[in-house]
Amino acid sequence: MKKILIVEDDPILISTLADNLIKEGFEIIKAVNGEEGLASALAVKPDLILLDILMPKMDGLTVLKKLREDSWGANVPVIILTNLSSPKNISNALEFMGGFQEYLVKSEWEMGDVVAKVHDRLKE
Repeated sequence: MKKILIVEDDPILISTLADNLIKEGFEIIKAVNGEEGLASALAVKPDLILLDILMPKMDGLTVLKKLREDSWGANVPVIILTNLSSPKNISNALEFMGGFQEYLVKSEWEMGDVVAKVHDRLKE
């Protein structure tokens, strides 16, 4: 069973994402802030990370930068979920992402899109 870490501070969104991905047969790990997300990622080593950018304690870009400094974290697939849609925010995120990630603006996608992206990134 593939493990997905959801790092998101919105309790409704994290619950909805988890419910939808559990229905798809994934094991879910949840983190409600960046510090918890980074610690969980490095401890559990999930197959994919869904990562918000604006969060308490540590923002998502800092989490991503720190992940990329780790030998395992350098290659884990990450899907950014955010409300930030400006080109500067996207550019800052892409700088740490490499060519195998997605950047999804929350107002522009539906839950089915996220599930499809997860399957695509995990090649399922």
